[in-house]
Amino acid sequence: MLITPAYAQGFDLASSFGSISQFMPLVLMLVVFYFLLIRPQQVKQKELRASLGALKRGDKVVTGGGIIGVVQKVSTVPDKAGKLVPGSEVEVEIAPNTRVTVLRETITSVIRTEPANDSKPSAKAKAG
Repeated sequence: MLITPAYAQGFDLASSFGSISQFMPLVLMLVVFYFLLIRPQQVKQKELRASLGALKRGDKVVTGGGIIGVVQKVSTVPDKAGKLVPGSEVEVEIAPNTRVTVLRETITSVIRTEPANDSKPSAKAKAG
């Protein structure tokens, strides 16, 4: 006879847990990658999209090429309903009297300057 008969294997609880436990490190690594790498990146992208949607004149931005400039004009276009929405082009001043038009998608970050905590000068600054 050329074909050997196949014998049914008995169900062994220990062997089924053994095969599941082989995949546990892989599952654990995927969970760790999600919480340490993927999810923070998604949150950062969401924040960037929100800040790009709220661009206004006077905001300091950095483009994908590393050019730092100040937003001078944000174009608006009408949508299907006729409502004006922000367009894809932004006019940025990169030097005095030098303006360039960049695509909104090429802006990599919006620099927000936060005011200092000092609302009034200290006594040492007045005396000196």
